[in-house]
Amino acid sequence: MNMLKTTALMALLMALLIAVGGLVGGQHGALLMFIVALAMNFFSYWFSDSIVLKMSGARQVNEEDAPSLYKLVADLAQRADLPMPKVYIIDTDVPNAFATGRNPSHAAVAVTTGIMGTLEYEELAGVLGHELTHVKNRDILISSIAATFAAAISMLANMAQWAAIFGGGRSNDENDRGGGIIGLLVAIIIAPLAASIIQMAISRSREYAADKGGGQICGDPLALASALEKIEYYAKHKTMPQASQATEHMYIINPLAGKNISFASLFSTHPATADRIARLKEQAAQMR
Repeated sequence: MNMLKTTALMALLMALLIAVGGLVGGQHGALLMFIVALAMNFFSYWFSDSIVLKMSGARQVNEEDAPSLYKLVADLAQRADLPMPKVYIIDTDVPNAFATGRNPSHAAVAVTTGIMGTLEYEELAGVLGHELTHVKNRDILISSIAATFAAAISMLANMAQWAAIFGGGRSNDENDRGGGIIGLLVAIIIAPLAASIIQMAISRSREYAADKGGGQICGDPLALASALEKIEYYAKHKTMPQASQATEHMYIINPLAGKNISFASLFSTHPATADRIARLKEQAAQMR
């Protein structure tokens, strides 16, 4: 089922990229974006994890670099019956975490230095359990592909903005003509919004499942609930410089939650944290 969803997602994002290319550059723009999208589909499958990790400024660590973190990941991976993922650290005092990779055998988990300093051991175990559940459910490929395409769509929207400023859309060649100024405005405004909605649809249902799995792996859903509450507090009060709209859906809590709060609540890539905490409390009660 997840392979079918991945294929549908890649086709949808490919169509969106081609449509934006057509709005900006007409038929030739659409053809160019078709070729680019084919290449991106290939590179996203094989290299999306590397791209996302680089975009996030993550550095790989081993057992000698971060013994406590490495051991905790190894213990939780064993509990979840997963191969040991690669471990990365992002140097920022804002607590957050995400997982990436094309399958459980090629997975990576990334945590910030802030999360290691802010959370208690049990809370960090809950967060890592959540991320390992994403790995186990094979959510991470879909999320990584979405991040790669969203970055490309945002780049095209920026190009369209500059084209509008400098008189884009005025070609006399019908084959090259895009959608004129209206097409450029659509590319600037609607395309990134559509990409965000796709990211939102991808992420919301998966977060609930990952929370539940994380509570099971760490054995303490209340610890994960406490971690979510702490991470959200920091996300609302401090921006994480390594995060972007292209990658926000990958983190356990939206790292851009503090920006444009009213708009973010409408098109958030994550369910309401209060709802997630309520479900974890129910899970804890059932486990007891």
